[in-house]
This record gives sequence, C-alpha cells and structure tokens, in this order.
Amino acid sequence: MLLKNLREEIETVLKHDPAARSRLEVVLCYPGFHSILFYRLAHWLWRHNWLLLGRFVSHLGRLATGIEIHPGAKIGQRLFIDHGMGVVIGETAEIGNDVTLYQGVTLGGTSLHKGKRHPTLEDEVIVGSGAQILGGFTVGRGARVGANAVVLAEVPAGSTVVGIPAKPVGGPKPLSSFLPYGTPCDEVPDPVARALNGLLDEVHLLRGRLAEVERQLESERTSPVPVPLDGEAPVERARRRG
Repeated sequence: MLLKNLREEIETVLKHDPAARSRLEVVLCYPGFHSILFYRLAHWLWRHNWLLLGRFVSHLGRLATGIEIHPGAKIGQRLFIDHGMGVVIGETAEIGNDVTLYQGVTLGGTSLHKGKRHPTLEDEVIVGSGAQILGGFTVGRGARVGANAVVLAEVPAGSTVVGIPAKPVGGPKPLSSFLPYGTPCDEVPDPVARALNGLLDEVHLLRGRLAEVERQLESERTSPVPVPLDGEAPVERARRRG
C-alpha cells in the first residue's frame, strides 16, 4: 500500500510538470515530493500520540524543503506541490485528493481557538502562487484560486476566484481542465478591470449610434425641399396667404 501511494505521488508530478523527465529525477530533485514523505511520517506519529516527535519530523521537513506542513493536517492522495518554497499548511487544514498548490501558498487560520480554524480544500482544487486562504471555511471541489489572491470566505465548487479580497470571475470550469497557477490567463482576471472593459464597450456602441444619428440629420438638412405639383413652394404659398 505504501509503495502504491509513493508511485501515485511520483506519477502525479510527472503528469503535472512537463519539466520532470524521469521518476528518479522526481525522487531526487522535487521538494514537493520530499515534503509529502516527511508529512506522511510526521502525521503517522501525530495520530499515534507521538506529538513532539511528529512536530520534530515536520520541522526537519521544513528545513529540508522550505515547505511547512503541520503533522495534524489531513491530506488526501496525489497532492502536487509545485516549486513549493514558502508553502504553509496549518494544523486543522484538510486537503482532498488531486489538489495542486504552488509556491508561497498559505492555508492559515484567523483565530486562536483550538477548533477548526484552517481551510478545507476539496478534491481537484488548484491554488496559485502566493495565494492566502485564511479561515475555517471550504474551497469547493474543482475550484481555482488565482495567484496572490486573498480568500476570506467560502469558494463554490468549480468557480475561479482572484483578487484581494478574492471574488469570482467567469463561469464554472470543467473539472477536467487544468488551470496553471489557478489563474485564468485567457481572460481579464480582475473584476474591476472586467467592469471597466464593459463600460468601454458600451461607450463605443453609443458613439456609433450617435454618429449614425448625426449622419441622418445632415442628410435631412442638405436634401432639397420638395416642390408641389402646382409649382409653388410651401414657403411662398404661406407668405402669399399671409
């Protein structure tokens, strides 16, 4: 079972990182993979009430990889930590299967109570570099958190959030789509920028309509006045009658 899980972790790195050329390279050179090994041992010690030893193994993992994972955190299978330096995962954090975290991510708490104070990431979540997810709420299955986002509230499944504080952009993404760094690079990720773009589009539309109205008025102004069949212009007829 242990060997099977290790193989899955290695295959996950090969699947998500085109720079990885071999399994041996992953085993020797990938700190994200090393941090998972340290975590699995530290977590086993923690669950068997070897609390201090579990924390010490976790500390060794932090020194070796630059990735800090509390042994009390609950992590599913095939977690992929890309680059990894500066990642922090708190004690009551929970991570599902097939989750991707980039460097500088924090799964932190915002209170001092002993209960659930760190976030829960459901299956297939992607969190971009530098993102801060702070609090005991849930990030739904398949959600994407953009780079440097600060998430302070629950994220619906399948949605993409960006910004400070993080807000949804676009529609739900198919769970099969991989979004590098959790950031929609093919769209305008900033909600304010999206709103400004919408206003600019509306201004261009109004300018087009105004130009059309001006052309119509100019056409009416320059067109000749129609003359009645009796040969007398309407203005002359009105003057004669007056």
